[in-house]
Amino acid sequence: MNWKKPQKKDLIEAILSLKSAGEAQRFLIDLLTPEEIEEFSKRFQAARMLSEKIPYSIIEKKTGLSSTTVARVSKWLNGKEGGYRSVIANMHHLPTSLAGES
Repeated sequence: MNWKKPQKKDLIEAILSLKSAGEAQRFLIDLLTPEEIEEFSKRFQAARMLSEKIPYSIIEKKTGLSSTTVARVSKWLNGKEGGYRSVIANMHHLPTSLAGES
């Protein structure tokens, strides 16, 4: 994916401009369908649970995600990009390298 395209840069700038939970909520409501918001919320919940070493079976039961999706989230969580790790670390005020370690 080419992140240098103006549309993608604009999206990142828009996200970085958000200053409150209310602004973020309103932006997501305008940007995504309710189904997309639900799916992305479940994926992020799975990433947080995986970082806490919760077994796939429990994650599947609590989120309703398929084992394939949980495995995909695990791959991304442990992948080179580090997006999930950095956000989880920021939420827990931990260094990125420690996110996911218990």
